[in-house]
Amino acid sequence: MNIRDEAVLRELNLYPLWVRRDAPVAAVIAPVAAVPVEEEQAVSVVPSGPVQQSSADSPIASLDWSALKQKVHDCTACKLRAGCTQTVFGVGDEQADWLFVGEGPGADEDARGEPFVGQAGKLLDNMLAAIKLKRGDNVYIANIVKCRPPDNRTPEPDEITTCLPYLQNQIALIKPKLIVALGKTAATSLLGRDATLGSLRGTLHEYQGVPLIVTYHPAYLLRSPAEKAKAWQDLRLALHHISNRVDSSF
Repeated sequence: MNIRDEAVLRELNLYPLWVRRDAPVAAVIAPVAAVPVEEEQAVSVVPSGPVQQSSADSPIASLDWSALKQKVHDCTACKLRAGCTQTVFGVGDEQADWLFVGEGPGADEDARGEPFVGQAGKLLDNMLAAIKLKRGDNVYIANIVKCRPPDNRTPEPDEITTCLPYLQNQIALIKPKLIVALGKTAATSLLGRDATLGSLRGTLHEYQGVPLIVTYHPAYLLRSPAEKAKAWQDLRLALHHISNRVDSSF
């Protein structure tokens, strides 16, 4: 294990990690077969907030990247725009296999116009590095809403409903092989139903034909570092799935 791998695992509260001397580095992050799966059936799921809808139903669906970026830049469709510095469109490889979706911009993101650039962004970068990914290289990062909610509050259902078509079009343009929903707001907005984060983790879901895995938002992990081990399980599940998906395409 090199110094960078050590640093990543320390950041995720997963170091020291004991492996055989002869084990390849890849084995350190290789997924295991027994990733805990929580039973969704045991949770009462009540539809709440935005309902998942086909992006083809939206007039935004026909926009290409250039037109979509301009549309988001000029958007004043909900009250969030009046209280933020700028819209935060998204960043990364526009043909990425991996799409990471968070909740919405915070103060740092609002100032710089890029998602996940503060402390939560640093942790997300370390999470990516833990599975041999990096920002902008086969990875795209976006949020459910494009404007910062006041005081970083959770976006309201009408705000999500108004903004979601932009993300839906981004997904249609990117055509990712896997979506990783970071936090409950991202997960329930994309899946179109209300549920606890615990009930959604550990299971492969689907968003309009795209496999979707749910994990914790990096901002939550900063407040609750003991949960980083569970996030590591989710990342291993994601890596396992996308590796199998890529292998099966040959």
